[in-house]
Amino acid sequence: MSFTLATWNINSVRLREGLVARLMRDEAPDVICLQECKSPVEKIPLEAFQALGYGHFIARGQKGYNGVAILSKLPMMDAGGEDFVQLGHARHVAGRLENGVTIHNFYVPAGGDIPDRDQNEKFGQKLDYLTEMRDYFRWQRPDRAILVGDLNIAPREDDVWNHKSLLKIVSHTPIEVEHLAAAQEAGAWVDVTRKDIPEGQLYSWWSYRAADWDAADKGRRLDHVWATPDIANAAHSSRILRAARGWEQPSDHAPVFATFDL
Repeated sequence: MSFTLATWNINSVRLREGLVARLMRDEAPDVICLQECKSPVEKIPLEAFQALGYGHFIARGQKGYNGVAILSKLPMMDAGGEDFVQLGHARHVAGRLENGVTIHNFYVPAGGDIPDRDQNEKFGQKLDYLTEMRDYFRWQRPDRAILVGDLNIAPREDDVWNHKSLLKIVSHTPIEVEHLAAAQEAGAWVDVTRKDIPEGQLYSWWSYRAADWDAADKGRRLDHVWATPDIANAAHSSRILRAARGWEQPSDHAPVFATFDL
């Protein structure tokens, strides 16, 4: 079975229902994982998505904040969701396809603006969240699994527009990169995007603050697609739909794609 997956921090699924529908019409991925839905599950606009062929749906919702959802053309069962650090946030949901592949959809905390847990509680929560992700995958070693989402960290030097300028900026600090690497190593996760596109600057997020985000191009690769080693070699055709950042009333993130032949 071959299927294409997209992951996208949509920054309000109700506000940007039309953009999700456009992605469905124009790109037609088999599975779409959304983060920062900012909606209770019962208020996610499913009818429009179902009319476009996405008849399978699992989610964890929250009014006004966070929220993760998986929309699928393929049959999928709810495989649970973890509340790491007991924050009471809707930040993880997992779905299992009929071929036994589990898809984990994550929205890791952003971590605030100050990269110091003593001065900024949110930064401490982010590091603790990543530590609990590490422990979860260490004790429940995944297989036939894909992990996607807004992980809110750009780990590599070429995942940001200027490595030296961002070393003290939340999302690219060494301690965040170390914590993400530990979570990745615990599950033996393969970075599928960088497996397919090993060299060069690569971004999935551009700030709303830039007057002309495209010209400034001060991006970061915060959105990721990982896979376990037993299926990572089945992944190909990774890409980032940069054009979506320029759609009307856009999210500040662009969708990231990968195809799996399983």
